[in-house]
Amino acid sequence: MAQVVEVFKTLRNHWKKTTVGVCLLTWGGNWLYGKHCDNLLRRAACQEAQVFGNQLIPSNMQVKKATVFLNPAACKGKARSLFEKNAAPILHLSGLDVTVVKTDYEGQAKKLLELMENTDMIIIAGGDGTVQEVITGLLRRADETAFSKIPIGFIPLGKTSSLSRILYSESINKVRDITDATLAILKGETIPLDVLQIKGEKEQPVFAVTGLRWGSYRDAGVKVSKYWYLGPLKTKAAHFFNTLKEWPQKHEASLTYLGPTQRPPEDPEKEPTRPPLYVRLYRRLAQYWTPHQKEILQEVTPETWEEMQLSTIELSITTQNRELDLTRTEDFMNICIEPDSVSKGAFIDTGSQKMSDPQLCPEGSQCLQASRCLLQLPEGTEGSFSIDSEEYDAMPVEVTLLPRKLKFFCDPSRREQMLQSTK
Repeated sequence: MAQVVEVFKTLRNHWKKTTVGVCLLTWGGNWLYGKHCDNLLRRAACQEAQVFGNQLIPSNMQVKKATVFLNPAACKGKARSLFEKNAAPILHLSGLDVTVVKTDYEGQAKKLLELMENTDMIIIAGGDGTVQEVITGLLRRADETAFSKIPIGFIPLGKTSSLSRILYSESINKVRDITDATLAILKGETIPLDVLQIKGEKEQPVFAVTGLRWGSYRDAGVKVSKYWYLGPLKTKAAHFFNTLKEWPQKHEASLTYLGPTQRPPEDPEKEPTRPPLYVRLYRRLAQYWTPHQKEILQEVTPETWEEMQLSTIELSITTQNRELDLTRTEDFMNICIEPDSVSKGAFIDTGSQKMSDPQLCPEGSQCLQASRCLLQLPEGTEGSFSIDSEEYDAMPVEVTLLPRKLKFFCDPSRREQMLQSTK
């Protein structure tokens, strides 16, 4: 008892050291508990993947091939470790024939896609930039019609992973995000996503699943990391210093666009069975004896283009993937033209909101729906576009919507939510 009293006296007399020690022990305990929970998540995911690996394959079928494009530089160089710890064991236990292709520099994935041989699925392990590179390389191929039918999986390893909000349920645990995304690939449920084809005057087209941004909010957003030393105030500081430039900041351009298009009926998943021989003979004879009728040429309605001059603080052209409606009857992309007359305080507040929600369209913006548009910029226009979080020099571009172009693996529960929300 005397020893216990002596310990309490010592702790009371050295209360500063005691406080620091208790804080360190608490932090260390929480860190160890978090690691333990992550290990439990990995173990449960591997056990679920083992079920797929134990399934018998018919003798006339080959093992499915999966080609993984891994960007080791994503997530500040942690992507390789995250993939090997959390995703790679699940893929190998599932029985897939996995080939991992690691990119060494920016733009390499586009070149590697040109050399890719046949595969049963493509898996993108990285962030928004990796997705943009892979789908651009895929859709630039001469045989893109066939290769675009290959289902694509996405494992969110990057700092920005906008696509994961569409395909999977939201989570604050990185390990859970990765394991859930990998298991969703094994389950095989897919959803069709729209793609934007963005073509300049000289360069090859670039493809995006999220969209294009051009304006002052984007310019301020890329400078946020420069003010890291301000901690939680760095976002507002970046936008505040941006207002010290020429104000108001206006971006002028000419926009020509076409309205939405009707969605064509979906192609049947299974080819119809061949009719019996006597039915085919009857059809041939009926076609031979029926007098040939002249085809009546239908008048083609000319496309109606709308043209407007715009002055905006920011322009965004985005797909409908974020608010995906699997039952809609029209295909279109959203064009948001934000007003150029905003106060500096509103600019800072809106810019801070756009850091977490880049597709935010503030009140008072002009919203258009289009299937195709031409953006003409005045000569000498400087600045940059953000295409799926990747930076490109601002230039006149033609943006074309490719509806339901690619199929991405998704969480089955997420697809069910989409179907229920449209009822």
